[in-house]
Amino acid sequence: MRRANLLGVRSTQSLDLEIKMTDRKLALTRRIAAAIALVGAAACSNTGAGGNVTLSLSARQAPGAVPAPSVTGGLTSPAVLAAGDSTVIALGNDTVILRSVEVVLRKIELKRLEAASCDTVSGNGDCEEFEAGPVLASFPLGAANTAAAVTVDAPAGQYDNLEFEIHKTDTTSSKEAAFIAANPNFKAISIRVTGTYSQGGSRSDFVFTSDLDASEEMAFSPPLDVTAGAGANLTIRMDVSTWFVNGGALVDPASANNGGPNEGLVKNNIEQSIDAFEDDNHDGHDDHHEGS
Repeated sequence: MRRANLLGVRSTQSLDLEIKMTDRKLALTRRIAAAIALVGAAACSNTGAGGNVTLSLSARQAPGAVPAPSVTGGLTSPAVLAAGDSTVIALGNDTVILRSVEVVLRKIELKRLEAASCDTVSGNGDCEEFEAGPVLASFPLGAANTAAAVTVDAPAGQYDNLEFEIHKTDTTSSKEAAFIAANPNFKAISIRVTGTYSQGGSRSDFVFTSDLDASEEMAFSPPLDVTAGAGANLTIRMDVSTWFVNGGALVDPASANNGGPNEGLVKNNIEQSIDAFEDDNHDGHDDHHEGS
């Protein structure tokens, strides 16, 4: 009997110990679950805190934006036609057929409305960087209005400027050595265009290059709104239909190469052709000014 009672006491003690250990495990499990819930809640609260912005490229005005050949103020406007993956610029009996348009860009940044400038402070948190660069941008030709280039996450808020540089590569820079090695046609130049020029029925292939170095700042009115969990699209447009035009006539792109008679004219035309705007439907029009 004593043995039985002793065994009975030991069994009760063991049971109490197991209960206490189980209670501790449950308490620990509850604490872990609570911590996981807090982390999950924090993650959920951060989800959608920002949106994303896609940068697209366009090499010409969208269909309908460039008038058919007509006389305005005594000057004839060129017609822009799509021919497969090429763009044809026609004026009178002359044409420029563009087969490739490539531009070196760098320091592509989107500035917050309240920021003074993207260049004021290195690594400025008020500016969202697409590409530090240099990066080779191939502008779409033919029937394509736009082509997406890069997408970045951006905190929700308003942005009123896109800043970027058209950049002549620096052959003495170790930072650009890899880019030049990968793109040997871009030594000390920023723009390269290939195609065919036709004047009076005489055709000749050309390669046009430029060492244009220019900082561009494009303002948005109204500002671009980036909302949580949503996407927005910006388009950089370089209207190539205006590049090789002098008054009411086309010029041979080869004559605008370094030292050529039309070098200054075409450089100026290129700088005047640049625009940037919000284009969420990717139609090549400014969403807030559909006629442009």
